[in-house]
Amino acid sequence: MKKVTVYSRTGCHLCEIAIDRIKSTMSELKFELDIKLIDDDLKLQEEYGEQVPVIFIEDKVHDYWRVDLERFTKAVKA
Repeated sequence: MKKVTVYSRTGCHLCEIAIDRIKSTMSELKFELDIKLIDDDLKLQEEYGEQVPVIFIEDKVHDYWRVDLERFTKAVKA
C-alpha cells in the first residue's frame, strides 16, 4: 500500500480542498494518508511555508497547491 503525505497548515483553504480531493479517491486507490501540519515546526515552515499543500507520494514530492486527480491517480497506481 502506497503512502501519501500532505504537508498542510491550519486554516489553509487550498490545503482543505486538496485533502478533500485526495480523500475522495481513498476507497478506490487504497493508500495510507498522513496529514502533517507545519504550524509548530520551524524547519517545515521554512521548507514548505509558501507552498502548502505539498503532496508527497512514497516520500517523493508529487505536487504543490492543487491536486490534479487524474495525475494523482496515475501516480498512486504506478
